[in-house]
Amino acid sequence: MDTQSLPKDKLEEQKTARTAKKTAVKDVSIDNLPDLLTVGEVADLLRVSKLTVKRWGKRGKLPAIRINARGDRRYRKEAVLWLLGIQPEEN
Repeated sequence: MDTQSLPKDKLEEQKTARTAKKTAVKDVSIDNLPDLLTVGEVADLLRVSKLTVKRWGKRGKLPAIRINARGDRRYRKEAVLWLLGIQPEEN
């Protein structure tokens, strides 16, 4: 669709919809991290792209656990915290 033929309010609406899709991953904070994190959660937490997280996995900087038949990646909370320079608390 030609964007020049759209009214200004429709252009803003499309722009907002695209931005909402990019930020669809739930907010993750250090205080309530699950034991295993998805690629999107790690990317949001570290403020990098999902592709960067996957590359770090391939290079061994942030090892991934592969789950299910599709091979989805999950990352251990401890590994992500270590990458941030945060030592887990000893109980």
